[in-house]
Amino acid sequence: MRVVSLNCSNTEIVCALGCADMLVGVDDHSDFPADVVNALPRVGPDLGIDVDKVSALRPDLVLASLTVPGHENIVATLETAGLNYHAPEPVSLDDVYRDVLEIAGILGVSHKGHAVVDDMRQRIQGHESPKSSHAPTILVQWWPKPVIAPGKDSWVNDLLAAAGAINPLAERDVKSTPLEDTEVLALDPDAVVISWCGVRPEKYRPEVVYRNERWPTMKAILNRRVYCVPESYLGRPSPRLVQGYEALRDIVRALNDY
Repeated sequence: MRVVSLNCSNTEIVCALGCADMLVGVDDHSDFPADVVNALPRVGPDLGIDVDKVSALRPDLVLASLTVPGHENIVATLETAGLNYHAPEPVSLDDVYRDVLEIAGILGVSHKGHAVVDDMRQRIQGHESPKSSHAPTILVQWWPKPVIAPGKDSWVNDLLAAAGAINPLAERDVKSTPLEDTEVLALDPDAVVISWCGVRPEKYRPEVVYRNERWPTMKAILNRRVYCVPESYLGRPSPRLVQGYEALRDIVRALNDY
């Protein structure tokens, strides 16, 4: 089967399923596994896919996505071009497990899909949450100015809960939401996790959070609790969420040690 993947998470799922040899093209942002994606044709950024390039690769299947506003426009162009596609829209961690199983079934490797999901479940849910009388609140930043953070409809809620923490926006019925500085101050999280989308981890700057003039009394600032976790570990609904969970678990343990 000839497969073109149009976003990072689907590329990573295909490779985790042992089907990297099926990939004949990927989007511009797919960067893992490097030894696979670096050798493949690129078909454009996730919100600017060149459908003519996709068609030229003669795919049997195009793996698209509906996780980000604007992706629906790419899916519409795939339909117009008559391309066979699958476009997941995961919200919860269970949705991610479902999508891995569905893609595995489409690729004819259902057994491998179950193995990947079983491993994810065991590694994420197979550990006891850190013991604490107070589950710390952790605000994850997808973007710094304005602050954009995950709401209720995000697998990040599940990862935080599994790690023994609380998303302060867990009751807000959105995938993500922009926040005024005053709203962040009112939330007063115990810690802030920088996981900026589209920014290389080495470019993350905790000082952007620390120097905000409106936040000097916020617990995360007073206690110097700003951490960095690559967006590739938290923002991509793929098996690499295990690494995001492990990073959050380590942060919760550190918070509970203070």
